[in-house]
Amino acid sequence: MSKLILPPSTIGIIGGGQLGRMMAIAAKQMGYKIAVLEPVANGPLAQVADIEINATYDDELALLSLFKQSDVITYEFENVSSEMIKQLESKGYLPQGNRPIAITQHRFLEKIAINDCGFKTAPFMKVESEAELRYAIKQLGYPAILKTTCGGYDGKGQWMLKTDEDILEVIPIVEGTECILEGFVPFEKEISVIVTRGTNGDVETFPVAENIHQNHILHLSIVPADISSELMIKAEEIARTLIERLDFVGTLAIEMFVIGDDIIINELAPRPHNSGHYTIDACNISQFEQHIRAVCGLPLIKPTLIEPAIMVNLLGQHVDYALKMWTTPEFHQAKVHLYGKEELRANRKVGHMTFTSKKREDLHKTVELFLENFPK
Repeated sequence: MSKLILPPSTIGIIGGGQLGRMMAIAAKQMGYKIAVLEPVANGPLAQVADIEINATYDDELALLSLFKQSDVITYEFENVSSEMIKQLESKGYLPQGNRPIAITQHRFLEKIAINDCGFKTAPFMKVESEAELRYAIKQLGYPAILKTTCGGYDGKGQWMLKTDEDILEVIPIVEGTECILEGFVPFEKEISVIVTRGTNGDVETFPVAENIHQNHILHLSIVPADISSELMIKAEEIARTLIERLDFVGTLAIEMFVIGDDIIINELAPRPHNSGHYTIDACNISQFEQHIRAVCGLPLIKPTLIEPAIMVNLLGQHVDYALKMWTTPEFHQAKVHLYGKEELRANRKVGHMTFTSKKREDLHKTVELFLENFPK
């Protein structure tokens, strides 16, 4: 049942990283209080929260405490126990339910769900042994990508297989871990759409972003994506239809591959997403405020792009360079977002910068200049 949750109610968030932090900042600007469950003390979200509970995500007593102290519950990532969430749903108000987590935290179930909704994915097969892996390779061919069905992000938990020798290296993995083998997709571009569905069934999509990765980690999100208007419309329609058919509430990020005039779906995330960070500075509403509105039963706002934008991800090795460049006149207008992470570890996401301009050509020139000596 849909409820209207108004300030100064408390929003409980499972997970204390940067996505939760930005959710919390949006919510606190609206007058809400924030409670967080997070294993590590004083994380990015805890720094702006009103209530902090430090425990593992499968700690039933800690989850119960979060539910009891919150008027509505949401989550900032999908790697939590869906079974535990299902058991506790009756203890509080979690409008998203456990289903989005259960589907998206398991790559095999996710792809089946996408196909069942009528949309394309890369060809795939589940593999749980060397024999199954070799059979799947015969069916899908090389190159192929082996992924663990659960866990893994930013390239972790996946291996590119190009020859029979590569199989030998991953046999210990498939013999001990449930995996999925995906056929390689010769895509031309990677794009994503952030879509939000309210508890009343209203759906809104954000502008399509074009994503560029380095070492399996998002490097740039360019908005609007450099694709045809027909493909933009198609991507947004896929997003709207998918979230409705899946019957998800809240924000869903959909990563897609463009192949000619066709689009296939790569992965889903039932939450705000790295590729949607540009919305904070470039749109009339951020993905984070829209998500809070959705789970609190508030009306959604139709997103519009104020001006073209490029979001640059900042990893630990990038921060010193980015802050130094930010102080030079060419880059004063960029918006810097740092997440409050104490350890600036290499290849760890610790912030982002958003560049905007009414002229796309000027925008791209500025970002190219900024990236000339960007650390690897």
